[in-house]
Amino acid sequence: MQQNKLIIVSAPSGAGKTTIVRHLLALPLPLAFSVSATSRAPRPGEVDGRDYYFLTSDEFIRRIDEGDFLEWEEVYPGTYYGTLRSEVDRIWNEGRSVVFDVDVIGGLNIKKIYGDLALAIFVQPPSVDELRQRLQSRSTESEEKIATRIAKAEYELSFSPDFDVVLINDQLDVALAEAESMVRKFLENQKTED
Repeated sequence: MQQNKLIIVSAPSGAGKTTIVRHLLALPLPLAFSVSATSRAPRPGEVDGRDYYFLTSDEFIRRIDEGDFLEWEEVYPGTYYGTLRSEVDRIWNEGRSVVFDVDVIGGLNIKKIYGDLALAIFVQPPSVDELRQRLQSRSTESEEKIATRIAKAEYELSFSPDFDVVLINDQLDVALAEAESMVRKFLENQKTED
């Protein structure tokens, strides 16, 4: 019987981690997405329980105090993100491995808890300038918010050596193929090489 594992995909905002996660989940592999919780407001088209569990800041803090989170972070002042322990239990009880789309610090926290049961993938943009262009092309945030995300991204890039593998997302089709190969090898208990 296959042992349940965890695939952690982390990256600075705009590096392409969500696209890579969606690709992995579309493969015929025993994977399921861990829906994160957040205290931010839903964006247009986002659905509670599918994209995130949307909690109020007060509810989020209460659940932190109750130990409901595997990891959590105040990513921006007053804006929390985290992974509910119940998500890992739910997916493992279904006999599948968990896929996380989490920020860099959250990803490292999960890796510390699960060790070799987790494959931590850091998705890196080809450059900070390219990242800035990707964020601007989304047209979902002000220039001030983009500047905040870029400053945070520069900080997060310093953690890439702490991950099991660094995946540079320069050409999307290449990055998707590399991510798929890494995950297949990991699930088959083979050592993943850089």
